[in-house]
Order: sequence, then C-alpha cells, then structure tokens
Amino acid sequence: MPAPQWQLDGYRHIWMPYTQMQTAPLPVPVVGTDGVRLILADGRRVIDGLASWWSACHGYRHPHIEAAVARQLQTMPHVMFGGINHEPALRLAQRLAALLPGDLNRVFFSESGSVSVEVAMKMAAQYWLNRGECGRTKFVSFLHAYHGDTITAMSVCDPVNGMHAHFRGFLPVQFNTHLPLDEESTAALDRLLGEHRHEIAAVMLEPIVQGAGGMRFHPPETVATIRRLCHRHEVLMIADEIATGFGRTGTMFACEQADVVPDIMTVSKALTGGTMPMAATVATDRVFEAFLSDDPAHALMHGPTFMANPLACAAAHASLDLFEHEPRLEQARAIEAAIAEQLAPCRSLPGVVDVRSKGAVGVIQVDKLRHLNWLRERFLEEGVWIRPFGDAIYVTPSLVISPEDLRTLCAAMVTVVTQWSERGE
Repeated sequence: MPAPQWQLDGYRHIWMPYTQMQTAPLPVPVVGTDGVRLILADGRRVIDGLASWWSACHGYRHPHIEAAVARQLQTMPHVMFGGINHEPALRLAQRLAALLPGDLNRVFFSESGSVSVEVAMKMAAQYWLNRGECGRTKFVSFLHAYHGDTITAMSVCDPVNGMHAHFRGFLPVQFNTHLPLDEESTAALDRLLGEHRHEIAAVMLEPIVQGAGGMRFHPPETVATIRRLCHRHEVLMIADEIATGFGRTGTMFACEQADVVPDIMTVSKALTGGTMPMAATVATDRVFEAFLSDDPAHALMHGPTFMANPLACAAAHASLDLFEHEPRLEQARAIEAAIAEQLAPCRSLPGVVDVRSKGAVGVIQVDKLRHLNWLRERFLEEGVWIRPFGDAIYVTPSLVISPEDLRTLCAAMVTVVTQWSERGE
C-alpha cells in the first residue's frame, strides 16, 4: 500500500505505541470508519477484528451516539469538575450505580483505563490509612496480568512475562502469584494473604479474561475463590473490568458470572462505545465511607483535568441506551459460539497451542509468534484488521458484527494461520 503524503510528512514526528520505531514498517493509514470497517487510504474497507482495542462495541459512528455527542457539543463541551457538578455526569453516575452489581455506588470519573487503575489502587491504600492501618500499601496480582501502562498500574502487571519487565527495579514491588485454579494454587494464595495481610491493601484481578497478558481465560469459580479469600483475610478486591465490562464476555460485567461484588471496579473502553476517552473507578459504600471525616486529609486527593467530560458523558449515556434497547449480550454469546465453531480447524495445525472463545473474544494461541509483519500484511490482504501479539492471534470484534462479516473474519484467520503454520520457522 503506498503511503499517503500526510503519513510520510508526519511520521518523522510521531511516536507510536508498543512499537520499535527503528525496525517497524509504516502503520496502516486509516482515513475513516463505518460500522465494523476501517476505511484505508487506498480506498479498501477492511473488517476491524479488534473494535479499536475492544472499545467500539456498537460499531463505528453509531448514529445514536453521534447525535448525543453533537447535542452536548452545542451546550457544554467541557467544564472542570472541581467544585462544579453537571447533569450528564451525575445522571451517568446514577445509571452506572444501578447497572453495576451490589453496592458499587460511588463513581469517580477519569479519562483512561490506566488512570482508573491508579485511582483504584490509591483508593485501596488510603482506605486502610484512613482506618488507621498503616503499612497496607502492597497489592496482589496474577501471572499474565495486565492493568495498564502508568507507573503503579505497571507494578501489578506480570513482572516477568509482561511487557513491563524491563522496568524491574524502577517499579514498586508487589506480590504476583498464580491464579487459584486448583487446590495447590488456591492454598498458595490463601497462605500469601494470611502471611502478608498487614502489608496488602487489595487483590487486583481481570475477571474471566486476562487481556493483554495473553488473552487467557479462567472460570467463574476462580473469581469466586478470590472473593472468598479476600473476605477471609479482610483484604479488598479490585476487579479490573476495563476490557471485560459492557458485554464483552457475554454478561454485562464479567464478575456477574461468579455472582461476585468486588470492593472496587474499574471500567473504560466500551463505556462510551469507543467514541470518547472515559473511565470510571467505582467503589462500594463501605470503601467510600472510610473517606468521610472532619479531617481534610481523609479526602481522596485526585482530580484529572478532563474528569467527567460532558461530551464523554453524553457518549456513555448513548452507549448505555443501546445496551438497554438492543440485544448486545445475546449478540456476544452468539459470537462466542460462532467463533468456537469457525476457528476449530486451526486446532490441529502445527504451532497452534490452543483455540478458545469467550463472549466476543476469540483466540488462537501459538507456540511462538513468528513472521509477525507477514501475518499482519496477510490479514489485510484477506480484508481484515488483526494485530497479533505475544503468543496470541486474537479477535475482539464489535458486538454488532453481522454473521456474514464474522464468517469472513474467522475464515481469514483460518486461511492465514494455516499458511503461517506451513511456513514453519
């Protein structure tokens, strides 16, 4: 694909994410979006198999979301949230509290998933400080965890296998252990929480699906076990539902599959239907009440400039409208079944370790991700945008993807992965 002039002119000034700029090929130039498709600079329209990192759950440019943002733009694009309230934010907080499980009733808005994780960890540590328990400042996370790219969020990612292992010695040291998937790993987590209870503020978990750490799944029973052990040892539980929230795993929130209410939950990505940057950290009444005091130092001292941005609130309201009135959860479950059936031919291919699906997530796990640039180019030639990473060739399509487009997406995966397998080393 010939690069457009705007890309050639501007690329010398840009710093791309997750990219070795010296060796990487030019990125794919996109000039528009429509439904579940990206429109490329050369006119091709390719199916977006990733929904812009899980976020565009209703597809691109949904008219209901566009209209809501346009209306809000005419009255109040932004206003600071310090000392000021506005209706879009307060109504959105009310809607989220009604939608989330249990008494997750107190909503703190921010503008990115990583920041919402930072806020959750800050809340958890200060919860104990406000209760007079000093020293409870460490966190437990799990092998293959990923919780974001800011400093404290990086510290609860997998410290060995994760993308931030390079920063060992710079990041805060946390406890990282195996998910409790059997008696041995459950007993190990139980011991860890018991022996270090007075150091630990919270356990951090991506429920049901671990995302950027390898697209790995675990059963609801694992989430319930973690909740039970947190109760036993009086440790807070933080559910990172930035990727899994809003229907991605087949329920509105992944925690629901385990009938679990965490003490703190983070959400982002699909919150606005992928239209505007927004995130939220939501705490239970019990956590919030620990911050109520005559002492000003007990307040949560955090406040992003674009917190509760009215345009983002408008997009989020419209996105929640669509979840209320359109069958998104049924669509996610149908996608799961279709992916499982249509990717099954890859199971027997040399180099393929596993094929799995959960909700609108499909994964072909490989032994080693060889020929990465070739893979990306071949997927484009097949009319789909897929960005493999780690040991996973995966898709997280929009929940509104049609059965025909999903067949095209899965057929491209089978074709290209078969060719990849035949190439060998």
